[in-house]
Amino acid sequence: MHAVDTLQSAISIRDAGSDDWPAIWRFLREIVAAEETFSYDPGVSEAQARALWILDAPGRTVVAVDGEGSVLGTAKMNPNQMGPGAHVASASFMVDPRHAGRGVGRALGEHALDWARAEGYRAMQFNAVVETNTRAVGLWRSLGFEVLATVPEAFRHPTKGYVGLHVMYRRL
Repeated sequence: MHAVDTLQSAISIRDAGSDDWPAIWRFLREIVAAEETFSYDPGVSEAQARALWILDAPGRTVVAVDGEGSVLGTAKMNPNQMGPGAHVASASFMVDPRHAGRGVGRALGEHALDWARAEGYRAMQFNAVVETNTRAVGLWRSLGFEVLATVPEAFRHPTKGYVGLHVMYRRL
């Protein structure tokens, strides 16, 4: 477990278990339906979402929980590519909007980087960070990621129209 103290509470990170799925699904469904940060089908079924989010090895899915065990956020970590590209990790993150601004995303991001290093990855790459998701872009920059490229108009935001998707990267 990886623990981070915040002003409001201690956040612990642990492997996601089957009992965590209902809590994850509650905010994952909300985040995906908003169509602001993820390029998943907004009508994704629960079964499809679970198959996308809960990974088997060599991937890993974790949850961030508070002192009472409530799920605050989740991350999935995996090789970015297969075969000769499997030495670069990737990850995706979702924080329950009711717990935004409490350090949950940072704790999950730091945990993902620690996991990738421990697993022997040489770098981490995010393939599709929506450029208008300024909180996420700022967080990843603060954790050492750089924007390698932006694919113009690759994401259809519900209020901002067509916006870019950043490819972000950092060596480990």
